[in-house]
Amino acid sequence: MNKLSRDLKPKKVVKALGRAGFEVDHITGSHYILRKGDLRTSVPYHKVVKTGTLRAILNQCDLSIDEFIALI
Repeated sequence: MNKLSRDLKPKKVVKALGRAGFEVDHITGSHYILRKGDLRTSVPYHKVVKTGTLRAILNQCDLSIDEFIALI
């Protein structure tokens, strides 16, 4: 299992999820809501996405850490 970077920008996370088939459904405040079929997740658009938050996003998207790293 590879390690996640601690300094991932939200733009990079949204692009990687886009490569996995997710589309931006809408934007609420500083959060991007992404959707792929029945799966839905929200990505906070702050300076960086913290590791714990990123892991929660990946769990909601049914992606492993290795799959996500391959998408970056």
